[in-house]
Amino acid sequence: MGLTESIIIASHVPIAVSAVYALAVYKQLGPELKVFSFFLFFSAVIQLSALGLALNRINNLPLLHIYVAAGFFLLTIFYKKILNGFIHPRIIWGIGISFLVYTVLNTLFFEPIRTFNSMALTVESILVVILSLVTFIVLLNDIARERRSSIIKSINWINSGLFIYYSSSLLIFYFTRNFPLSINQYTWILHSFLSIAMYSCFYIGLWKRPRK
Repeated sequence: MGLTESIIIASHVPIAVSAVYALAVYKQLGPELKVFSFFLFFSAVIQLSALGLALNRINNLPLLHIYVAAGFFLLTIFYKKILNGFIHPRIIWGIGISFLVYTVLNTLFFEPIRTFNSMALTVESILVVILSLVTFIVLLNDIARERRSSIIKSINWINSGLFIYYSSSLLIFYFTRNFPLSINQYTWILHSFLSIAMYSCFYIGLWKRPRK
């Protein structure tokens, strides 16, 4: 097993740890963090399944198509909870449903389910970056900080993890389409480290949950 494969496998450890921890503390979480926990559970199932398929030399790209569509929809529900009272829910629902429709059409007509769906990943990354930036801006508001005072530390850690990962992923998806395979290997190593950073932020965010 090469260095690249070892790093990719190791990057799945924080995913599993975060999901297990979310399950252990689920009953202690507020509604916003419970919604986010569903995203963690879903991510763990899909990504660990994809790793298992990859290790057995089986095409796991159909799982990526599912993960992009359903994973983003779960994130929109999380952001709807966080931004409730500041951004109209219909806007967040509109973004989530529109992206679901786009990913289905993209899979049917442009990027078949057994191929890498780079266009959908790029659009997803842009939308998550926008939602995370909006959240940062909203939480600068005194009223928003007061309403979310009990979970603001958790939100900041989770939102920071999402922003770091998806903003960096925009560059990675560009590189993988325009550079040789030898360089692409290094970009996927970077992607693994970004994944570790993101799920570490998720774990810290759950750790800093309000204690009753």
